[in-house]
Amino acid sequence: MAFGRRKSKDVPVDEPETASAHRKLEAATEIPADGDLDGPFDIEDFDDPSVAVHGRLDLGSVLIPLPEAAQLQVELTETGVPSAVWVVTANGRFTIAAYAAPKTAGLWREVAAELADSLREDGASVSIQDGRWGREVVGAGTGVVRFIGVDGYRWMIRCVVNGSSESVDALTEEARNALLDTVIRRGDTPLPVRTPLPVQLPEPMASQLREAAAAQGAAGQPTGPTDPDTVGQDESAAPERRSAPGSAMQQLRGTGG
Repeated sequence: MAFGRRKSKDVPVDEPETASAHRKLEAATEIPADGDLDGPFDIEDFDDPSVAVHGRLDLGSVLIPLPEAAQLQVELTETGVPSAVWVVTANGRFTIAAYAAPKTAGLWREVAAELADSLREDGASVSIQDGRWGREVVGAGTGVVRFIGVDGYRWMIRCVVNGSSESVDALTEEARNALLDTVIRRGDTPLPVRTPLPVQLPEPMASQLREAAAAQGAAGQPTGPTDPDTVGQDESAAPERRSAPGSAMQQLRGTGG
């Protein structure tokens, strides 16, 4: 697992940091579990930002580690822009996305309440549970969806976990482990609060996706919404899926899709 170094956002970058408060870590250094090492991390937590790429899938605004034997699904908007990348395991699937947020924490609390209300309005059974980073929203219907949120410095993470009632606990553990080592690349561009940070596919993935879309068009196949196939963790691309991000209930209904 790759590790990062977290800096206090209340201390200027050029202010000396004591060894007792902040420890410099090398990527892939094996050390005992410690609360100070819990992510998600900010790219600025790394003395050398290029280290953050090691052992993680670089999606532009988020860099995420992949569980062993995981596969990927890519969602595209109607204009063909990647909107989400789902990590698929034997237990289900999860996605990690970043949003613009204030410098102070608190946005996730608002978003969690809205997600819970949305699920209730659509008839889902909803519970609010305590998780590693605070409250988590769980909706149950034909499947189970769990929303995990993390407030950061000018960003907020929302992780969506989709699975069956039998496998969702194991899937949630996989998602939490991924969040613990996820890195956020917020950037300096001012953005309205709640704006999704852009998803950028690695060029090999983007290239193969374009080729698959072109082949579909040449064969006269529709290029509208599809159930994407999956590709292995070590593969260089993922087939397309055209859809809008969807509501909380749509994500619940998409369980196992």
